[in-house]
Amino acid sequence: MSVLNDKTILITGGTGSFGNKITEIILREYEPHSIRILSRGELLQMQMREKFKNERKLRFLIGDVRDRDRVYRAMNNVDIVIHAAAMKQVPACEYNPLEAVRTNIDGAANIIDSAIDNKVEKVIVVSSDKAVHPVNLYGATKMVAEKLFTQANVFVPENGTPKFSCVRYGNVVGSRGSVVPVFMDQRESGTFTITDPRMTRFWITLEQGARFVIRSIENMVGGEIFIPKIPSMEVIDLAKVIGPSCKSVVTGIRPGEKLHEVLITEDESRHTLEFNDHFIIEPEFPFWTTNWRPENGGKRPAEGFRYSSSGNSDWISKSDLIKMLKHEGYDI
Repeated sequence: MSVLNDKTILITGGTGSFGNKITEIILREYEPHSIRILSRGELLQMQMREKFKNERKLRFLIGDVRDRDRVYRAMNNVDIVIHAAAMKQVPACEYNPLEAVRTNIDGAANIIDSAIDNKVEKVIVVSSDKAVHPVNLYGATKMVAEKLFTQANVFVPENGTPKFSCVRYGNVVGSRGSVVPVFMDQRESGTFTITDPRMTRFWITLEQGARFVIRSIENMVGGEIFIPKIPSMEVIDLAKVIGPSCKSVVTGIRPGEKLHEVLITEDESRHTLEFNDHFIIEPEFPFWTTNWRPENGGKRPAEGFRYSSSGNSDWISKSDLIKMLKHEGYDI
């Protein structure tokens, strides 16, 4: 029996691409008591309500994670929280740094305080590869959010609640912040703008990301950062797949942009466990005892291990990339 069955679930930022997908999966494959969607935009809520019309288990709540009182009210009698609300656009965060801090950091603190006071069972935050060795404000705020959620377990007695954990993964195919919609638009002009032809990225679909979050909720004991093993791709290959006859213009790496992405650093690997299809970064706090360690073992990576998009052993072929894009509804 799934931990999601008969539970009241709150999804912050639930009208985004991820929120829509995980809501769809939970409603189709599980038996939740209800799902609360907390977000700021009434238009996106209206669109999501139309998408899931006649679904009696959905509750749409207008609100902002920066509003402490609203978060407390939205979390009343909630069992599981999936925290996906964030400012995610790198340029917007760079231009509006205090707003990014208030949403991504202060908002995370509000989620944590509300969950503790409302006695929620499990809370998981959706993070990003940009939180690792951050070079932009978005990544820095997500790094802080990860630290806040991991440390929050200090306030929870062993085998008590809430449990707080994180999921960290790479770029999502088809999300609003993905390069795919940009390339699809540029295809009409016959010219792609490529920041650097050497650039690589981790790649995961919305469905894969949502399912990994669900699995992490079911397995979490509190304090872990869950990282899926996902393939890498070269951005230039993506452009060639979307527009084989288009030309590319190299514009140079933008401020706050990385050439390659990293999901686990050499320092983090010293307290990381590797499994068949994922990694778990263990917290470095006294609450993480041997009794809390996940079952089914896991092994330590080799000394100096670094999980990066450029050094990955798993790469997406062009044919698989085409299948992935078609699966996400793109005309390739």
